[in-house]
Amino acid sequence: MRLSSLFMPTLKENPADAQVTSHRLMLRAGLIRQTSAGIYIWLPMGLRVLRKIEQIVREEQDRAGAQEILMPTIQPAELWQESGRYEAYGKEMLRITDRHDREMLYGPTNEEMVTDLFRSNIKSYKDLPLMLYHIQWKFRDEIRPRFGIMRGREFLMKDNYSFDLNEEAGRISYNKMYVAYLRTFARLGLVAIPVRADTGAIGGDLSHEFQILAETGESTLYYDKAIEDFDLASLTGDIDADTIEKLQNLYAMEEEKHDADNCPVAPENLRRAKGIEVGHIFFFGTKYSESMNARVTGPDGNLVPVEMGSYGVGVSRLVGALIEANHDENGIIWPEVVAPYKVGLINLRIKDEACTAACGDIYQRLTDKSVDVLYDDRDMGAGGKFADMDLSGLPWQLIVGPRGLKNGLVELKNRATGDRQELTLEDAINMLGA
Repeated sequence: MRLSSLFMPTLKENPADAQVTSHRLMLRAGLIRQTSAGIYIWLPMGLRVLRKIEQIVREEQDRAGAQEILMPTIQPAELWQESGRYEAYGKEMLRITDRHDREMLYGPTNEEMVTDLFRSNIKSYKDLPLMLYHIQWKFRDEIRPRFGIMRGREFLMKDNYSFDLNEEAGRISYNKMYVAYLRTFARLGLVAIPVRADTGAIGGDLSHEFQILAETGESTLYYDKAIEDFDLASLTGDIDADTIEKLQNLYAMEEEKHDADNCPVAPENLRRAKGIEVGHIFFFGTKYSESMNARVTGPDGNLVPVEMGSYGVGVSRLVGALIEANHDENGIIWPEVVAPYKVGLINLRIKDEACTAACGDIYQRLTDKSVDVLYDDRDMGAGGKFADMDLSGLPWQLIVGPRGLKNGLVELKNRATGDRQELTLEDAINMLGA
């Protein structure tokens, strides 16, 4: 993509109403624009990041055996009335009435709808276990939306729902999602701390929320350093139950629940850090299957309510969380796996024929190697180009100027480390195209 054609409206100054780093940088780098309180348009650069995160989430759900569906954003109120949650959910739920005076709602979550889907189509234990997920926009009418996409009213969420014959099988499904979440966050380059959590309005008695570590996090965590020491990147293949149980039993508490006098972790192994919640999983047994009569015929021929769990990841929230965990005073520092473009190609002198010809050649050859390149071909000073590239956070900057070209060299900058090296054009292309 040529930057001269890209819709990327950047801002030089921090917006006055942006309270946290991710909100400021997403506005300044032209990733989003607000339309009303807590609701945003995703611009091209932001949408590319969002879609890459979404795909990683999807791949790990598929890998765990879940099947993707797509449920609507608008739900009939009677399903929630049947489960007993319609009035209990509170004012966060946006309730609407259609032209035929039917009560509807903009879904904040999908337990009722997916339970209705299940009970209408699955009748036998032979069709279990089953996990269904979708990645869909949700709406929760936060009383004070803040922190940009971190606590907006409209957000993109992955929610998965498991159905099993009995509690033992249900906990196996729960553990599969527990590991899938750890894998997902590890692939994103994030350290995730699984914290035992309250089940809240979802229900049930088993729940973990996943907090990623960031200096600007909204929660304070106390946890066993063994969680950090565990090699999450090694979570390939099936994980044995003993390892999962060991992980789930490691101490991790939010500050308000941490009892310093009775903490089971030795002081030298206890860590304190800020965290941002990006995922939450629940096993709630028969809470919805009982109230909504979602039953299957068991091996003995008797009807039994299925055991259920639900598993959410804030896909759009992860964009903000990644920025909170990866930035400096100059802007965003994207992990390569989610960066909107891998390489920012900077032409220092657009009117120099040699520079422009070299950049055109580099751009084409890297594109042919399926490398995402953002080519800054604007006719402006070098300072502004460097500032925009740092703000945008692309992992690599390939800098082409007339002085270096005379010696057959270009400069390659690593955004994360700031390290620079001079390379021949061929070496730079081979390195970035590997």
